[in-house]
Amino acid sequence: MDPVALACAVVPVTVLLYGVPVVRDRLRARLRAAPVDPYRAAAGRWPTEDDVQAAAAQLLLDGLVTINHRGNLALTGTGADVARTAGHPLPDALLAALRRRTAATTLGIIAFHDPDFRAAHAEFHGGPGASRARRARDASSCLAATGMLLLTGELTFVFLALLDRLPQGPEQWAATAATGLAALAQLRFLVRYGDRLGADGRRFAASEPHVPPALHPALAELSEKAPEAAAWLRAGRRRTTRRRNRGRRGGRGGETGVG
Repeated sequence: MDPVALACAVVPVTVLLYGVPVVRDRLRARLRAAPVDPYRAAAGRWPTEDDVQAAAAQLLLDGLVTINHRGNLALTGTGADVARTAGHPLPDALLAALRRRTAATTLGIIAFHDPDFRAAHAEFHGGPGASRARRARDASSCLAATGMLLLTGELTFVFLALLDRLPQGPEQWAATAATGLAALAQLRFLVRYGDRLGADGRRFAASEPHVPPALHPALAELSEKAPEAAAWLRAGRRRTTRRRNRGRRGGRGGETGVG
């Protein structure tokens, strides 16, 4: 193959190969800077700090429910009004779960044993936006794996073409040198990024540390305004089985709301 024509094909490919990751990283930085629903962000935290806990905290802050020292959530008069909503799908799902019950109950019982609430929770986190994101990641993984295979084939062809015949004249020697350098750069790219492809074909940045999501604002506000209610809410999340209150005095266990 003519060395000049080969250089005209290989060098632009190399420039493009190193330019695409720069553009992609800038796009990722913009996406990360985009606002994220705090309930989606809180989903990966510890159970007593997650999105379900935050939904209950928001209901307490809005005065739609009360909580007692046993961690039992109960509707207020405002919360029992079916015309009243919490303004977000997840707190609304929790409010609906409490309205379906005939007695106060803990957040743990609802989170673990209420099928309607669990379905609403799954729908919130697996809605159209999440499905589109998964499809985009799958497509990106497929393209990345296909690109690596094509790059391997192209490098094989280039090295065979370089060994096909000796260059003639300074122009062909310069073109051959440019092709060789470009091919080595492509090989370095393949070695550098090829080993970062996971089992699912996604390239991950091993140097990026895991940063846990921030505490949901509702939980932070509840801990500041009503630390006792926040502690009762945490205790109620751990209670996943109902127990009878055998006539114990209310005392400090009287229901409390947040005003």
